[in-house]
Amino acid sequence: MKVAPADNGVVRVKQELVVIPDLSIKQLLAVIPKHCFKRSLVRSFRYILQDVAVVLALYKATKFVEPLLNPAHLSLPHPSLYSLTYFALWSLYGFCAGLFSMGLWNLGHECGHQAFSQYKTLNHIVGWTLHSSFGTPYHPWRITHSKHHASTNHMALDENYIPWTRSQYNLPPFNPEAENIEGSMSTEKVMKELREAVGDTPMAALYDTVLYLVRHHSITDPSCSFISLASRADGAHFQAVGFPMYMLRNAAGQPRYPAGTSHFDPRSPFFAPHHFWKVIVSDLGVFLWLAALGASVAHWGLAEVFRVYLVPYVWVNHWIVLITFLQHTDPVIPHWRAESHTFVRGAFSTLNRSLMGDLGPIMGWIGGVATHGLSETHIAHHVSSMIPHYNAWEAADALRKHVAQYGVKVDGGAGGWAEMYRVFKECKFVEDEGGVLFWKNGSGLAAARALFQKEVPNDSGIEVEK
Repeated sequence: MKVAPADNGVVRVKQELVVIPDLSIKQLLAVIPKHCFKRSLVRSFRYILQDVAVVLALYKATKFVEPLLNPAHLSLPHPSLYSLTYFALWSLYGFCAGLFSMGLWNLGHECGHQAFSQYKTLNHIVGWTLHSSFGTPYHPWRITHSKHHASTNHMALDENYIPWTRSQYNLPPFNPEAENIEGSMSTEKVMKELREAVGDTPMAALYDTVLYLVRHHSITDPSCSFISLASRADGAHFQAVGFPMYMLRNAAGQPRYPAGTSHFDPRSPFFAPHHFWKVIVSDLGVFLWLAALGASVAHWGLAEVFRVYLVPYVWVNHWIVLITFLQHTDPVIPHWRAESHTFVRGAFSTLNRSLMGDLGPIMGWIGGVATHGLSETHIAHHVSSMIPHYNAWEAADALRKHVAQYGVKVDGGAGGWAEMYRVFKECKFVEDEGGVLFWKNGSGLAAARALFQKEVPNDSGIEVEK
């Protein structure tokens, strides 16, 4: 965001123009090569076996190296370094195993979209098995996730990552005489008032970034802000992982649902009556997962289960939160109210990002391969969620080339912790008025505004389970 020097106490910014595509879903699907839509059961199962093999190889390699971390095999200048090396070895295993396990979780996600194979029942069986292995209720998440695809970045209908508005944040009311609704102009006085109300400091942004990854709170929920939480001594607001909190009580979810709405409750407003047994079956999968964890602890001990499974499990949940948050949150990503939302607008209100690309091209390649392009091919996934991941790369390239001629950008900054910090620093709230909404920072300035083209019908064709 380019900020001009203040002129008589008024600050102006040069906003990026975000082109809103006027293409229909039929036009977009037509530019994707037809073979990208073909699903292969054998190929999909091969990726499951590949991911399991990688995780097992990581475990075997770690267990092979572990006995060598002693003075008989390794000379270190201080005895305490042996414990540190041991910790580093298992930490590396946890990180790597968690990254490739995220790929397994993504394959379960593909099952929910029917992208795994052409066999619906088999897809559900495989998806239930994979997601239950990570404590995720398969059908409940699949059902609400399909609603997310149909209403991406819709302020009232999307399922998660909904921005808080100025009034929800209890900020000073909009002053048309001192600022504009687009966020391109504001007085220094108003900017100072907003910064003080938001608590806009680098420390606050860092705090909120860490808190989001471990608790998965709404990005601008006033009850979870740095100012409010920093003054509370109790630990009830801090949880071990974020994604399970969304499953359990709709943390960072759509605020129109009652507080505490759960994916585990078959009578939840998430679901229709005919979903009842699908939720129960998914709950059973999570119960069996918990029972297996308990039996494993009884047999091998908590320490062994913790380092072998629970640490990678926490990394999986971390990646789910980081990847999906950054896909849908950025100063250049718009949100929509009902009168302005269409399926295509929602699909392009996301970004492709190179996971771990901020750590260099090799780490970016590893991140994309390990998680099967979940972050790198996201817009193609929203255009057609039935494209399997191994074809999504080509589909993403075809879409990127096609929409580039209209000035539509599909790629954002690399997905990582630095990007999380930047987004938390620049995305604070949206206005209470307007059909298209862009994030404003702590000073009430927006980095982008929409450039509209002609209107098109909303012909999504997305299957939503009702």
